[in-house]
Amino acid sequence: MKSVGLFVTCLVDLHRPNVGFAAIALLEQAGCSVSVPDSQVCCGQPAYNSGDDVSTKRIAQQVIDAFESFDYVVAPSGSCAAMIKEHYPPLFADDPVWLARAQALASRCHELFSFLVDVLQVKDFSAEFGADVTYHDACSGLRELGVKEQPRTLMSNVQGLMLKEMDDTDVCCGFGGTFCVKYPDISERMVDDKAALVRQSGAEVMLGGDMGCLLNISGRLSRVASDVRVYHLAEVLAGMAAIPAIGEAANTEEQP
Repeated sequence: MKSVGLFVTCLVDLHRPNVGFAAIALLEQAGCSVSVPDSQVCCGQPAYNSGDDVSTKRIAQQVIDAFESFDYVVAPSGSCAAMIKEHYPPLFADDPVWLARAQALASRCHELFSFLVDVLQVKDFSAEFGADVTYHDACSGLRELGVKEQPRTLMSNVQGLMLKEMDDTDVCCGFGGTFCVKYPDISERMVDDKAALVRQSGAEVMLGGDMGCLLNISGRLSRVASDVRVYHLAEVLAGMAAIPAIGEAANTEEQP
């Protein structure tokens, strides 16, 4: 049995624990032994995006310490998975010991849907979800990790789900981590455009795989009085989408 360390992510932990529970359920259904290390911390993206390499390296070392004993580290977020997989090794280019450890962990790090489909070869969770949905491709998962067809493969096996692709599904929603803080006017215009595309698709539900995007888009949809519901795809696959959609109500589940 493969041991998986679930990298919960800050946004899932603080805003949508249900996604963490759903990820655990999917991984266990796929035959993995899943643990959530108590010592895990932020992946370091805020510090990294702000140019603070000293703090980022310190954070990365904590993450490596917490997860390197597992066969795999899996995250329900392309941005966090990409941070570990693509950006950790270059941080330690001048430190052979930590470079080797960072590279070893990077080689075993995967975004959730990519791990299920590409590594475990599990594509059908016998899920049911009777709704027309559209899907937003998050930038980091798509551009850094090649996550595009994997979620669509999983959605194609959900009974009752009808995918209505929106135009420009792969265009940024404007969140971009610290981008939305540094350039709020541009960010607002981008998410407004994305919300309009979601509504134009005619879908009842928007799905995605990265909480930053989902929170950003759901927030904009609520401001334009849209009745489109927003969920992380893991929640649908695990049959855990019966709770209020993202942005509809405060989430009070216990943390995973």
